[in-house]
Amino acid sequence: MEINGIILINKESGISSNSVVNKVKHVLGASKAGHLGTLDVLGRGLLPITLGKGTKLFDYFLNKDKIYLTTFKFGVTSDTLDREGVITNYNDVQVSKKDLIEVCKKFIGKMEQLPPIYSAKKIKGKKAYELARNGEDVILKPKLIEIFDIEVLEQIESNAFLLKVHCSSGTYIRSLCRDIANALGTYGIMQDILRTRCGDFDLKDSFSIQDVKNGNFKIISLDNLFNYDKLNINEDDKLLNGQKIKVEKSENKYRIYNSLNQFLGIGIIENGYLKLSLRLI
Repeated sequence: MEINGIILINKESGISSNSVVNKVKHVLGASKAGHLGTLDVLGRGLLPITLGKGTKLFDYFLNKDKIYLTTFKFGVTSDTLDREGVITNYNDVQVSKKDLIEVCKKFIGKMEQLPPIYSAKKIKGKKAYELARNGEDVILKPKLIEIFDIEVLEQIESNAFLLKVHCSSGTYIRSLCRDIANALGTYGIMQDILRTRCGDFDLKDSFSIQDVKNGNFKIISLDNLFNYDKLNINEDDKLLNGQKIKVEKSENKYRIYNSLNQFLGIGIIENGYLKLSLRLI
């Protein structure tokens, strides 16, 4: 029986997102698998993994906002902007919690952010970190991102702080640390990062890889991912062929089912006509 849906995994540090996907795919025997937003190897926390026809949801969920708990260490930086890299600069500037809170306020909103050189951004088909490791020049373009909120939770030790960051998809927390440090007149590295939320998905509902191996997990079915009213139709062949059909329902998005109660995907009604906006069969 084909497995379709999404499983929420609590990723451990020290393993790549793709490795987690492959492990889950193998254990569950899924035909296809993918993830909804990469976590760095250093990163921990929520990694939504799509299974089977759920892989069609990548574009739909790609731009969902994220929440992270992260530790920034100031006065030092590395080539990777995290504690895994080679130290490249340091100074004796001491950052206070008060100063950090004030500077963080300036980063709320939309901005152009330069990704880290050691990242999975593609340059002419190759990943930036692969080029960097080969000693090649890496030239990346800034990307528009948005920071919705930054909360300085506590000072952990001298020059190290725990922050909660709510941001748009595509935001690099390592780059945010670098830029905040620059605004403070010092250097900075990301020491730790935990993703707690991805769109409507929450870390508290996730499972470890060991849970999956032990059979202790839950797969979210495709139709349960959407909070739209249900609509059964008889002309499913027309919809699946990209045609519109006339319906007498209010204009909105719906979960579309055929006469056999099979979930087809998400439909939208406009001007009295229904069309599939997301096909999942």
